[in-house]
Amino acid sequence: MGKFIYGTPSIAVEFDDRVLAHLKAVIIAKLRRGESFTFSWEYSTDSGSGHSSIWLHPAIPLQFEFRGSRDPSLNRVWLEELVRLSNTPAGLRIVPEPVETVITS
Repeated sequence: MGKFIYGTPSIAVEFDDRVLAHLKAVIIAKLRRGESFTFSWEYSTDSGSGHSSIWLHPAIPLQFEFRGSRDPSLNRVWLEELVRLSNTPAGLRIVPEPVETVITS
């Protein structure tokens, strides 16, 4: 489990390293372009359920901490879906990873 750390004072939210790697790719790309957007996530029943939303802005400190020593491979289909969600009024949220289809000729 890695951590998404945001703001001052900071909040830290744990995510699986694979999920965090995909979130990092989408969030960094959008913030690099100067885009602000909403990011929402749900808490597990172990954490008391519920959900949170934050406004991501390029000027606010952001950190990604990974527990694993290797970078997870990225699923292009999942990245595209996360980017699409980040551009909606509801903003970025975690959805299940789709199967990436490989097209062969």
